Amino acid sequence: MGRKRSPGLRNRSGVWHIEKQILGRKVCESTGTSDLEEAELILARKIEAIRQEKLFGVRRKHRFREAASRYLEENLHLASIRTYGTCLEKLDPYIGDLFLEQVHLGTLEKFIKDRKREGVKSRTVNLSLSVVRRILNLSARLWRDEDGRPWLDTLPLIQMLPLHDARQPYPLGWDEQRRLFSALPGHLARMCLFKVNTGTRDQEVCQLRWDWEIDVPELETSVFIIPGPQVKNREDRLVVLNRIAKSVIEEVRGQHEEFVFAHRGKPRFQMSNTSWQRARNEVGLPHLRIHDLKHTFGRRLRAAGVPNETRKVLLGHRNGDITTHYSAPELEELIEAANKVCKTKSGKTPALVILKQRMT
Repeated sequence: MGRKRSPGLRNRSGVWHIEKQILGRKVCESTGTSDLEEAELILARKIEAIRQEKLFGVRRKHRFREAASRYLEENLHLASIRTYGTCLEKLDPYIGDLFLEQVHLGTLEKFIKDRKREGVKSRTVNLSLSVVRRILNLSARLWRDEDGRPWLDTLPLIQMLPLHDARQPYPLGWDEQRRLFSALPGHLARMCLFKVNTGTRDQEVCQLRWDWEIDVPELETSVFIIPGPQVKNREDRLVVLNRIAKSVIEEVRGQHEEFVFAHRGKPRFQMSNTSWQRARNEVGLPHLRIHDLKHTFGRRLRAAGVPNETRKVLLGHRNGDITTHYSAPELEELIEAANKVCKTKSGKTPALVILKQRMT
């Protein structure tokens, strides 16, 4: 017969959780262990920490994992929250158990070296570092304990890595696009065709909803307005449909009640999946990224002579304008510009000459 557990510990799915009132403070949290003795030690340390704080004014220390969880909970509305969650998941084995005071560039060094050894680009590593820096910033400047003291006294300097290894955008040639899209499964090919004709980001495509569609009867078409919280630059995003993008929308209409793009009745939340990777390898473009489709749209607009200001609107770049307020003539001008990247009635494609280095 096993020995009796300490009061305040409860086993949930094999992991011990603390559920206890300690000196007037209710504590409900996981110990992160399935070992009872280890869980009891964690509980004892928690009791002592609260006692020190209550009786002697010693501030309770917060671990980075606790701060990371709070950050995710408070920012569920962000369009990029999935990306931040992935970054924090990769960081957790390195700094999750550390107190906030212990997190600095030195304790992040192993994480940086391991990620670089895996072949991850500096820009991607910097994204994780920027999330750490943001959490430490909030801990020092905004988050307070019960006595009004900040979670962190001193904010460490977290420097970003130099971007010496950044890869240049790779706009697709017309033949490359034809071969690539032919190798993709139908649902993903439609999403990519929409993306390369609208300049939308992959998450904007995956999250596109029917209730964001706005009819423009004067022009016998429709547009989409993506709400600011779902857009990287936090501004409402106007998505104009050229002839090809409009045909894609009509093809998928009715497949899903809420989301524009779905497969087998379920929405797609990622475009850069195994089907994408397999297809790009098959056609000899192993390092092509989904985001390069957005660059392709922008490059084709430029090659077609579309003015810079119009390109900025079509690509959803921040410009300070109220993007949801457009007249029919203005929308007509934008649609005409977007149609310049489509094939002509004779079947010809707009001239586009791209000087490319071999992808390695």
